[in-house]
Amino acid sequence: MKQVAWNDRYKLGIDFIDKEHKQLFSTMNKLMRINEDEEKSEWVCREGVKFLKNHSFEHFKHEEAYMLSINYKDYEVHKRLHDDFREKTLPVLEQEMEEMQYSPESVRHFLAVCIGWVISHTLTEDMAILGKTRSKWVDLPHEREREAVELTVVQLVQDIFHMKAKMISEQYGGQDFGKLVCCRFIYKGQEKRKWEVILVYEEQLLLKIMSAILNVDYPKLDVMAINVTRYISRQFIERVRESFPSLEKFELEKESLLTQEQLQDSFEREHPSCSLLFDTGSGYFAFCAITANSIHDKIAYAIDHQNAMDMVNQYLTVENKEWEEPRKRVLVVDDSEFMRKKISSLLEKDYHVVEADSGVSTIQSIVVNKPNLILLDYEMPICDGRQTLEMIRSEKTMAGIPVIFLTGRGDRESVRNVMALKPEGYLLKTMPEEHIKKVIDDFFAKQDKQ
Repeated sequence: MKQVAWNDRYKLGIDFIDKEHKQLFSTMNKLMRINEDEEKSEWVCREGVKFLKNHSFEHFKHEEAYMLSINYKDYEVHKRLHDDFREKTLPVLEQEMEEMQYSPESVRHFLAVCIGWVISHTLTEDMAILGKTRSKWVDLPHEREREAVELTVVQLVQDIFHMKAKMISEQYGGQDFGKLVCCRFIYKGQEKRKWEVILVYEEQLLLKIMSAILNVDYPKLDVMAINVTRYISRQFIERVRESFPSLEKFELEKESLLTQEQLQDSFEREHPSCSLLFDTGSGYFAFCAITANSIHDKIAYAIDHQNAMDMVNQYLTVENKEWEEPRKRVLVVDDSEFMRKKISSLLEKDYHVVEADSGVSTIQSIVVNKPNLILLDYEMPICDGRQTLEMIRSEKTMAGIPVIFLTGRGDRESVRNVMALKPEGYLLKTMPEEHIKKVIDDFFAKQDKQ
């Protein structure tokens, strides 16, 4: 870590607020340097934390007074977030540091929470003081709700991540599109109503975000990155809630981190009413929401104020083991379920296998799953293998994905027709299973050597 990078996008144009924000950044940077100094004493860290806390409280008081002076209409919402950080989050972090005698790990956890909260709060709630607010979506017909969520999320990605998001799927089903971090939040409303939100980040997106915040090429996901992500996610959801008045009275009840397997299990139990996948240009991001009276919450890595450090460490330990040797992704396309299952069972031990049953679902699956190889049935109804390959090659982002045709015909004329399309090769469905497997293994072995 180097420093939290102050830049123009954090400026509101209100001189005393900008000055105090800049002082907050400077204080966090000093505390970062102190914490990295092996010669530092516990007393120095205590004093640094105390100074940062006191300056934050003074800033909150000044900012609240300014909002009242201009009759800011969302004053109560803004103050509630200040109070939550002041009265709930910081006291628990202080207790944690006290119990751990201000160890580097506990101070780093404190800093990560502060960085995530300050950055996202500045870019959302503070900017809203200037009138940069989104429309309130009130009494929307059901068919327009998804569109409203999409517009809100796109704007928030711009505000908080400083990236342009493009929705690429409105039916994200928890598919594994790489190394993921999944933050899950359950909110409780009146009459036992609950609202569950899962934010899914691709690893490379989080590294880009961390690099921008800390002004350094952030090399890999660690405890600092996860904790910053948790608090950015909280602020993200707060802004979504403010855009939909029906959700404003919901309060955060539970938080957890999900593994890829837990994410998919969660979707299988109850598919989200809203599940949108976005491409930010620096990685994928998904926003998924479920409104239900009873949500299954027996999830590993459930986080509360007392166990946050342990849970994040455990989560990273498990996930890093899963990420050490990412498996190649193979998309199997065939209108026959029997053939798809046959190929999948043959490959799933060594590869991450995804299935599609038509040309249209192939394109959707490529967008979400980003396969390393496509096994494409040549003789499909409606949209056959030739047409599907033409669609793949017409899209710049897909054109380079290698394709091997699956065909049930081995006569010379059929093979000539298949190979005229210049695929990576072809496989006869009647070939022995061990031969099909060897062709796939040899293809990737050759590719890895190039």
